[in-house]
Amino acid sequence: ALLPAFVYSLKVSPLIEKISDHKDFKKLLRTRNNVLVLYSKSAAAAESSLRLLSSVAQEVKGRATISWIDCGDTESRKLCKKMKVDPNSKEKGVELLHYKDGAFHTEYNRAVTLKSMVAFLKDPEGAPLWEEDPEAKDVVHIDSEKELRRLLKKEDKPLLMMFYAPWCGVCKRMMPSYQQAATELKGKYVLAGMNVYAAEFERIKEEYNVRGYPTICYFEKGKFLFHFENYGATAADIAEWLKNPQAPQPQAPETPWADEENVVYHLTDEDFDRFIKDHSSVLVMFHAPWCGHCKKMKPEYEKAAEFLHVANDSPGVLAAVDATVNKALAERYHISGFPTLKYFKDGEEKYTLPHLRTKKKIIDWLLNPEAPPPPEPAWEEKQTSVIHLAGEDFRESLKKKKHTLVMFYAPWCPHCKNAIPHFTTAAEVFKEDRKIAYAAVDCAKEQNHDLCKQEGVDGYPTFNYYNYGKFVEKYTGERGESGFTTFMRTLRERDHERVGKKKDEL
Repeated sequence: ALLPAFVYSLKVSPLIEKISDHKDFKKLLRTRNNVLVLYSKSAAAAESSLRLLSSVAQEVKGRATISWIDCGDTESRKLCKKMKVDPNSKEKGVELLHYKDGAFHTEYNRAVTLKSMVAFLKDPEGAPLWEEDPEAKDVVHIDSEKELRRLLKKEDKPLLMMFYAPWCGVCKRMMPSYQQAATELKGKYVLAGMNVYAAEFERIKEEYNVRGYPTICYFEKGKFLFHFENYGATAADIAEWLKNPQAPQPQAPETPWADEENVVYHLTDEDFDRFIKDHSSVLVMFHAPWCGHCKKMKPEYEKAAEFLHVANDSPGVLAAVDATVNKALAERYHISGFPTLKYFKDGEEKYTLPHLRTKKKIIDWLLNPEAPPPPEPAWEEKQTSVIHLAGEDFRESLKKKKHTLVMFYAPWCPHCKNAIPHFTTAAEVFKEDRKIAYAAVDCAKEQNHDLCKQEGVDGYPTFNYYNYGKFVEKYTGERGESGFTTFMRTLRERDHERVGKKKDEL
């Protein structure tokens, strides 16, 4: 339909589709899955909304459709009546309704601003933006690198900047204290926030060392001084810290295991081969200083080494290699997780032993060295209903499914190991539903490193929900079978409700 003459003089975007016929509207909802409709009591009542929606339409081009139905003209009046919409009852004579997947979804009741409407149309089921919370009115909300640079250049007051991601649980928990502090300290300090989750902010993340969320940076006269790291802080804690801001206190460095008093032989790239040749029976623990399981095992390993050291007829010796320092050895023996125990007999590598974690088990095994039980097959080698994806086929595979929950994991991660059986069972529950998939990506594989980074994985496991290949949200629910199945069941119930609504309305 042609837009009225005054609409052209307003430079209203041709991307806005004016509809007056019920059949055309049915077709629009059938062919587009994300539609915002402006119903107005007259063309004049729609004027200011159309001006704003023109800009919105430009921003969401290709991702959402904006339509206008003027309930004041004769033909459209029938359509409004059929849709049970009456903009006359609204104060401004306009009503904004959203339709998703062919059915009514919700009334638009968020802020009527370009930014909020664009955010809503990009993620109609997502949480409102932080600045839409009236309690956050004193936080300075930054949207672009340009705005950030401008703020840093002009702001003389000390400034605290929270770089966050909208899905981050720690950020959400901290926001109320942060915004309270922003209100209480207004005029003396500036507290700002910036969602830097999108790929376009990689440069900022690099510059301010944003490795996880939230990352809170302290600035004076535009110059970054240091990070604020108390994420459990109350508004009072933040105010107290700002009176005397200081860099986070460095942790006292741990003494390397090799420098401690113990009878374990600590080997390096240089002396490893000679030591293995000189000792006929050697158990070697490859470890990393940060590894929790290694720290837990260390006292047991040392006790076993002491026992063997004083034994009259010792069945072998115990050695250790810091794989983060002696990288050539770690590479030569394909060390991919810690601790890794390898047994060497007469100068040759004989076994990798995953099951020796206590003094007793170590000594008992050395007294009777035999091949360990075969390792359990990797998750992707087992027959399950989980789809295992890699970098190159990731997006294409997801596009084929309406709802996909993806688990990004590392095989060595204990939390992942706990979640895998539950995730696998949930996949089994929905294996007959062709619109649903449970998928997994092994981030420890080199071919998936870029993919995991690109999908915002900064810890294991990370669960992302995708709709036809588009990222929608992080899954932060329970990691048991019921959590994974309830999440998917809710999505499918919503689908079925929409189909029902669609039949009722159309």
